[in-house]
Amino acid sequence: MEDQIGKYVEEKELYPQSKKKQRIIENSNIFILGNQYQEHMIQTMLGSSSNDGSISRIAQDHIFSILLLLPIQSILSFAMSCKKFQSLANSDPLWEAICRREWGHNSVDALKTNQYKHKVSWKKLYQQAYQMDTVYCHRILKEFDCGDVLPSPRASHSLNYVSGCLVLFGGGCEGGRHLDDTWVAYIGNDFKKMLKWQKIDADIPTGRFGHSCVVIDDSLILFGGINDKGIRQNDTWVGEIQMQDRSGISLSWRLLDVGSNAPPTRGAHAACCIDSRRMLIHGGIGLSGLRLGDTWILNLSENLNFGSWQEIMTNSSPSSRSGHTLTHLGGTQTVLFGGRGMGYQVLSDVWLFDTSEDHWRWMHLSFEPRNVPHGFSLPRVGHSTTLVLGGRLLIYGGEDAYRNRKDDFWVLDISSLPSSTMQPFTLKQKEEFDKMWRRLKIQGDKPNCRSFHRDCVDQSGCYLYLFGGMVDGLLQRAESSGLQFDGGLFLVELLHS
Repeated sequence: MEDQIGKYVEEKELYPQSKKKQRIIENSNIFILGNQYQEHMIQTMLGSSSNDGSISRIAQDHIFSILLLLPIQSILSFAMSCKKFQSLANSDPLWEAICRREWGHNSVDALKTNQYKHKVSWKKLYQQAYQMDTVYCHRILKEFDCGDVLPSPRASHSLNYVSGCLVLFGGGCEGGRHLDDTWVAYIGNDFKKMLKWQKIDADIPTGRFGHSCVVIDDSLILFGGINDKGIRQNDTWVGEIQMQDRSGISLSWRLLDVGSNAPPTRGAHAACCIDSRRMLIHGGIGLSGLRLGDTWILNLSENLNFGSWQEIMTNSSPSSRSGHTLTHLGGTQTVLFGGRGMGYQVLSDVWLFDTSEDHWRWMHLSFEPRNVPHGFSLPRVGHSTTLVLGGRLLIYGGEDAYRNRKDDFWVLDISSLPSSTMQPFTLKQKEEFDKMWRRLKIQGDKPNCRSFHRDCVDQSGCYLYLFGGMVDGLLQRAESSGLQFDGGLFLVELLHS
């Protein structure tokens, strides 16, 4: 039995939610159930009247159904019962079903069409996703042929993955000018290290930077932004992709009817989709450069022909800021991180926005600075935050209060918090911080330090596309800032075969 315990502990330590070896041994009831208790439990769940009490005769698909009701730790424990159950609990069909349960059907279906999955079992894929400690970066070749026209360097633009395409719109460039161009590049069901950009001819929306653009179903919802004259916008647009055989890809924009009630004009705010018909925005820079701290939700009609804005008032909420991020975790929770505050300080706070039971509320998740590893700097503005495979957030780049740009990748794992936590929560121990925050190593074509870039993830959640941003440049006599705008496109792989 001790050998089994040791083997079980080693296998459990593959996963971040596993307990420490000593705790597992002390709490032996979790996994030393004994065959009789396991059989009784499963027979009870099935309502079986078998006299021999053996579960070895239960059909494999019934056992799969039972295992899919259990957490990962219990499945690994079940595998230790006997050789037959070990084979069942390690089978590829079961782990594909587990991945569907925890990652969703869209991610798994996308992975099944990808070359990567054909080389790795689903259990191994699951293990790699939760052990992720490295990202693999590739600079995508831009030149498809010598005559290609490419998107110009820019920052504070939008970049989205929708209907198998990358869609790039607007942004700011050198001289403080805005851009009003729209570009698309088809990717499909597989990642590509070479692609062809196609410019879309459209006069609307008007040029801007610092706007937000989110994906709802197969449509884009764009809001706000700032033009060359510093004028803030509060218009809302819907963009739809059409795939055509001969003419390639087309994208049409139309102004959304939202009635007379709308958020104040702004740019550099944060936004995300929180379900199939609602978009959440927070903060930004309003009139006279004032930073805002309000929260609004856009409720969309079924056909996306009209919408209505609703301001959300709560007892506590994040302070006013700009250049921060909002990322929906799925279910009822959304994460806000970082940004620049009222006093131009750069922030590192994390907030959860919860919509359960239609009761809106913000919850602050704090940590003690002494728990941050030496040499690591979490406060940032102009970073990107993306939901990736496994329900974690991937944070990249940004800049600190001294405008030092960053090139680091971090994983923020909110699932490490107690599920019952709906009150302000402080990470008081370094172990708690290490579970929630993890810095990743970078291999391949390391992107330069940058801020106010944009990125998006494909439908598998494994491949991140990163474009543009402000990067550090060499100071010239005619320049006081030394800023450069980048036009590079990178593919970031989260798993590597």
